[in-house]
Amino acid sequence: MKAIILAAGMGTRLDKYTKDLPKCMLNFNGKTLIERQVETLRACGINEIVIVTGYMKDKIKIKNVNYCHNANYASTNMVASLMCAEKELNDDILVCYGDILYEKRIAKQVIEAPVDIGVAVDIDYLRYWKARLGKWQEDIESFVIGKDGSIAEIGVPNCPLEKARIRYIGLVKFSKKGITLFRELYNKYKKIHWNKNEAFKDTKKSFKKLDMTNMLNLIIKSGHKVYPVPIKHGWMEFDTNEDYEKALQWVNNKSIKKFYNPD
Repeated sequence: MKAIILAAGMGTRLDKYTKDLPKCMLNFNGKTLIERQVETLRACGINEIVIVTGYMKDKIKIKNVNYCHNANYASTNMVASLMCAEKELNDDILVCYGDILYEKRIAKQVIEAPVDIGVAVDIDYLRYWKARLGKWQEDIESFVIGKDGSIAEIGVPNCPLEKARIRYIGLVKFSKKGITLFRELYNKYKKIHWNKNEAFKDTKKSFKKLDMTNMLNLIIKSGHKVYPVPIKHGWMEFDTNEDYEKALQWVNNKSIKKFYNPD
């Protein structure tokens, strides 16, 4: 299995800390976010790691990994970044976000899921969400599981809370069959929509700006199965200045382990 870490974004909502630094290079309890993530992946037995760079690529310096670069990072999003590494998508793949940390137990659970496309989801995320965000209700997304156990809907914002009792955590496993399906579906629509600026299908984004949940929804609506891999806690997201500052505060007051164990 290979891991692809998407680390191209500018991190504009972390602007106090990312004016001269990619957000994956933020220090957290003595190590950068990307160092922690690479260590976790290697501890799970994944030695083929690819980092997709973009913003300030020269400041991301990790040894013994491969790099791909998204030169259009400022005008694209995660799916386009992943496809910058298309030549690497020839094996089982674990897709990770450069600004999300997760414990080894979570990564192993996702890696070992016996499905072609598996999505890590926290079935008990609200305590973390409420501690992390002041107006937490403004940042919830749908996650609906169908009667057959596969995902019926993912990532639709501004949904009722009853459709958001579970949270996607930005970690996706694809088997070789699953990533082949992903590539074929993406390239099918890219031929038609890459240079169009209007909203793609029922998203509010252009094709270039699709994020991972948009693409997963497209796979589901195309008739393919995507399955949840349920976990509890053990992960953290660094998306805003407040995220980062609260995480550092939790480390200092020794309350961090109720959400994520950095050891």
